[in-house]
Amino acid sequence: MIQAKHISKTYGTTNVLKDVSFSLAPTEIVSIIGPSGAGKTTLLHILGTLEHADVQSQTELIINGKAVNRLSDKALSAFRNESLGFVFQFHQLLPEFTAMENICMPAFIRGTSKREAEKKAMELLDFFELTNRAKHKPSELSGGEQQRISVARALINKPSLLLADEPSGNLDSVSADKLHDMFFRLRDTFSISMILVTHNKSLATRADRMLNLVDGQWN
Repeated sequence: MIQAKHISKTYGTTNVLKDVSFSLAPTEIVSIIGPSGAGKTTLLHILGTLEHADVQSQTELIINGKAVNRLSDKALSAFRNESLGFVFQFHQLLPEFTAMENICMPAFIRGTSKREAEKKAMELLDFFELTNRAKHKPSELSGGEQQRISVARALINKPSLLLADEPSGNLDSVSADKLHDMFFRLRDTFSISMILVTHNKSLATRADRMLNLVDGQWN
């Protein structure tokens, strides 16, 4: 699924990541923990192709057999849209659109027809127990419902990899637990791999592997 080798990232004179390597097997769930400022989000963004690692001859990032660090920007954007799903701490839903419309956005970008996109969106709404919220706008949804909509949006194109950055960090404990349960149901239902960056030890320890990043290196 993922083979990342010799990943480093420098901002100015600050070395955020220091020669980090990482691998992920198909349908595996890995959690990444560590103190604030350890480089967890930066690593997640690089693994998700949202940022580039420092250019070094030995650096390699292979996802689904494709050397993504060698793709053009256009090819990389297409790969990201088709193969990767992202969930962030803040749901980032578009306030003027309904839950259904928000979920459909990545499918529309991919060129999926409105009919097909809405069919897939309804299936996801059903999975997340939100069919009765399809026409509601984000302001009409609870925090837990908003985050589940954001996860559904990340899944609309049937990605093989879901990357989540503090997905339950903004939720109360009941909503967080419900979301955590659904993450593990996702693997069984969609055969998806996941990388979860989290400070929530309850979520982290449920993963197949838990990795600790400290000062830009595995500890």
